[in-house]
Amino acid sequence: MRTVYHNQLADLTTQLGEMCGLAGVAMKLATQALLEADIVGAEQVIRDHERIVALRAQVENEAFALLALQQPVAGELREIFSSIQIIADTERMGALAVHVAKITQREYPKHALPKEVRECFADMANVATALGDSAKTGTGIHDPQQAAQLHEQDDAMDDLYRHLFSVLIDREWKHSISAGVETALLAVSTSASPTTPWKSGRRVIFMVTGVSAY
Repeated sequence: MRTVYHNQLADLTTQLGEMCGLAGVAMKLATQALLEADIVGAEQVIRDHERIVALRAQVENEAFALLALQQPVAGELREIFSSIQIIADTERMGALAVHVAKITQREYPKHALPKEVRECFADMANVATALGDSAKTGTGIHDPQQAAQLHEQDDAMDDLYRHLFSVLIDREWKHSISAGVETALLAVSTSASPTTPWKSGRRVIFMVTGVSAY
């Protein structure tokens, strides 16, 4: 029975890794659509989010079922409860990608972003993709070292975020206040999303070692 139980835990971990991967791809596609005013790409992100939502429901149900099947020991409890938290974190990342895609959709055929900030957003997209990949790997193989690497990548995102805001408050900013506010809000969605993989990485560290990385 314990062997079956551990196999089910392993399946749960695999599905969590899949969720992280899907959310990372969603943010990458959403940012690309934003940069290119790509209505087709934006609609794909919105449409594909249903897959993340459905996977969340499935994985969440399996996690709660594992709690009810047997009396899990401390390490198993950490794994299950951390998994439930990762599920919520990852869906939030997907929801932020949908938010970015909907702004692209709303502004089409215009670009939602001024030219001055598009390069910074492109860099954010690259970091977001790397974060998503690291979260998927760290979660999927229960590797705390891989999960800890997310912190360094998250610092890179913070640097980009600060640079963007320096552009927005510069006296040379030629666009309207509303354009600046919209850009700032988009930056929050794009840069806040990758903090979700870092949270997931911290949860993996706790899951495997029992030591909080907060």
